[in-house]
Amino acid sequence: MASSSSLGDNFNLLSPQQQDLVKTLLDNGQSHLFNNWPAPGVDDAEKKAFFDQLVLLDSSYPGGLVAYIKNAKRLLADSKAGTNPFDGFTPSVPTGETLAFGDENFIKFEEAGVREAKRAAFVLVAGGLGERLGYNGIKVALPAETTTGTCFLQHYIESILALQEASSEGESKAQIPFVIMTSDDTHGRTLELLESNSYFGMKSTQVTLLKQEKVACLDDNDARLALDPKNRYRIQTKPHGHGDVHSLLHSSGILKVWHDAGLKWVLFFQDTNGLLFKAIPSALGVSSTKQYQVNSLAVPRKAKEAIGGITRLTHSDGRSMVINVEYNQLDPLLRASGYPDGDVNSETGFSPFPGNINQLILELGPYMEELAKTGGAIQEFVNPKYKDASKTAFKSSTRLECMMQDYPKTLPPTARVGFTVMETWFAYAPVKNNAEDAAKVPKGNPYHSATSGEMAIYRANSIILKKAGFQVPDPVLQVFNGQEVEVWPRVTWKPKWGLTFSLIKSKVSGNCSISQRSTLAIKGQKVFIENLSLDGALIIESANDAEVNVGGSVQNKGWTIEPVDYKDSSEPEVLRIRGFKFNKVEQVEEKYSEPGKFQFKKA
Repeated sequence: MASSSSLGDNFNLLSPQQQDLVKTLLDNGQSHLFNNWPAPGVDDAEKKAFFDQLVLLDSSYPGGLVAYIKNAKRLLADSKAGTNPFDGFTPSVPTGETLAFGDENFIKFEEAGVREAKRAAFVLVAGGLGERLGYNGIKVALPAETTTGTCFLQHYIESILALQEASSEGESKAQIPFVIMTSDDTHGRTLELLESNSYFGMKSTQVTLLKQEKVACLDDNDARLALDPKNRYRIQTKPHGHGDVHSLLHSSGILKVWHDAGLKWVLFFQDTNGLLFKAIPSALGVSSTKQYQVNSLAVPRKAKEAIGGITRLTHSDGRSMVINVEYNQLDPLLRASGYPDGDVNSETGFSPFPGNINQLILELGPYMEELAKTGGAIQEFVNPKYKDASKTAFKSSTRLECMMQDYPKTLPPTARVGFTVMETWFAYAPVKNNAEDAAKVPKGNPYHSATSGEMAIYRANSIILKKAGFQVPDPVLQVFNGQEVEVWPRVTWKPKWGLTFSLIKSKVSGNCSISQRSTLAIKGQKVFIENLSLDGALIIESANDAEVNVGGSVQNKGWTIEPVDYKDSSEPEVLRIRGFKFNKVEQVEEKYSEPGKFQFKKA
């Protein structure tokens, strides 16, 4: 039997389950894993750890290691042959809804989304560290902005809690479930961040952490599993991608719990977009009004911009799907399909294929049915780096990967798949590039850095206040860490204060103005601003049952912005990656911790 040749008497060290797994691996071309093993009695503990690792890799992949190896062989053969995954498909523009912030249509969808939120669950994919940003921690611990220092995870949780409260007005309070997908790299630190901050006000029972495992690396086109160069008793592993979130939700059983509790929607989002929750209520309203089973949030996209385009693909055999097509594939696909100019802007000034921002809203029932068929497996891809044009050897080991947004690839053509396009200024400002990389971005293209991410929050809040009736001056252009950004008044508020545009409009009245150098932080729910003229820094904090009317003229030296060099190791990383810090020269700060009605009015 095959087992004795490579393993010899070591075979008898194994449990029956491990023996079966090893036989299967040997039948699938993996005998190299056990070459030249010493006899039992030598390295036994390491060998046992090796088999434990194999069992974990086998149990955490839909269909086990055999399915992984078979999928890998197929995808590696396609990659070597240069197979076009879009062969036989014709692209066309899918149907969706385009929203303009603050108009009647937008407000209607926002209100519908808030009503629907009590039937939703939220899923954050947070497997990443901040290394690529020049930050040592987990990305969700990064401050979204440094006026208040609120980190991304706190902002997300407070946004979900604000939705929870607004959605269950007058009824028994719903508890919106929140799942965080972590990885080996982030799991412990995410739990610690939550526990040391009392879950930022959420009940710990609402939060579930699901940890994704890594997958085996592959050494060659025959999909031979790669051994760790430093340890013959360990398989090299790498992350599989955020597409794992679907199989984790499926295998955890949590979807059934939600379904039985009457929930209808699952919202997926990524770890560092400080604007996202400004777009979520209206997008959820679109899902419920249009009855979309899949709704991808999108932003207007310039032709050939480096962001995937949401596209309907129809195959000559009748299959069709609405999915994200990467920008470098979209243009050639269009040219090959009778669009001689490829990806070009329409009369709107944007490509008709909207830009995918990897935020999905799925209808729970159809989602569960689909996962029951697929086991949560998402169509994968492989991206080997070949040594030369013969494509026979890799520069380093590779692995299969999958993406959350590729879920619709397996759906039937009857599935109701749509999108919601939001203006970028209030929906999308991801933080993913470090200062050096961002400074190299061609002018006019988004930096997607900590600098631009924070400034985008102030920009969005200032524009929203302007639309609500505030007088807001034009921004000033400044350069931080080699990036030219618009600097607006530094306006921040708690999600419960300004969850929707209608809510903000109801809290702003009279003749209000703010100067460009000002800072305004609203840390309370029932804060009403009437006839306020602000030139400086004003921080208002109030308890939930304190109602505060803020007005009059506030003038002080305020907070100045000082540049920070990203190479300056005397400054904390959080500031270095932004390129600026606030010098808090002077401010007015008022706290209302008792219930009651209060007037704050500076003459």
